[in-house]
Amino acid sequence: MPSSPLYGHPSAGDRPTVPVPVPVPAAVPVPAAAPVSALRYRRRRLVTTLGLTVALAVTATVLLGRGGDDRRPARDAGGQSRLAYGAVEQPSAYPSVGAGSFQLADGDSPVHGSDGPLARYRVAVEQGTGQDPAGFAADVDAVLGDPRSWIGSGELRVQRVAADADFTVYLASPRTSEAMCAEGGLDTEAYTSCRLPGQVIINLARWLEAVPDYGAPIEVYRAYVINHEVGHEFGEWHEACPGPGHPAPVMQQQTYGLTGCVANAWPYLDGHRYAGDVVP
Repeated sequence: MPSSPLYGHPSAGDRPTVPVPVPVPAAVPVPAAAPVSALRYRRRRLVTTLGLTVALAVTATVLLGRGGDDRRPARDAGGQSRLAYGAVEQPSAYPSVGAGSFQLADGDSPVHGSDGPLARYRVAVEQGTGQDPAGFAADVDAVLGDPRSWIGSGELRVQRVAADADFTVYLASPRTSEAMCAEGGLDTEAYTSCRLPGQVIINLARWLEAVPDYGAPIEVYRAYVINHEVGHEFGEWHEACPGPGHPAPVMQQQTYGLTGCVANAWPYLDGHRYAGDVVP
């Protein structure tokens, strides 16, 4: 398989070609690249490569502002984590922590998108959580391969691969996801998902339960959280609700409430990029 023009790759021997347990990666808090949209994805990767020295000098504050739905939830009087708008987390049937190792989904998906550089991703599910890697991979493929997702720009293609990937989408238990996100300096309190460079980390609790008062089916929230965190991997910043009754931009932190907007999972609506004002 030829290397993606967007990323440098390790040698083929550094990545498995069949499903194997993957240890929790030790992430390094590398500051994120400058904010650009997926329409300028090719240029962003070139500039990132040429300007690596400058990027390393950016403060960790930039990463914290772009890492995903990573704002610390408020706590009640008893110290219990709750949403910023007041809903206390309830005990659930899913495990709070898994084995700490991951099973890769096997095989490659078709290439989705009409033109542009190819972004390759792997999918991995934490062992001991009762989740099926093939099923999660199918859900991720369906979201990223949808014309309303980031390929809607017409200047980006995506493909799931078993090896030699540009980034990995993890489905991790709340405590494992918290530990992984914390390696990059992000405080999720085991509640939210996050993104670190090369790692999209989906919190199992949010994947199975979404959030209170979201006002849309679980499938909508799942598509939202995939598009939101992968959007960060593609260089997108957080965005604000444009006004009551409007669709929420996919880069809005919808996990913390819609602030008057209506739940929306997609960056492209009616063939056009839909966005709100960038949140610094």
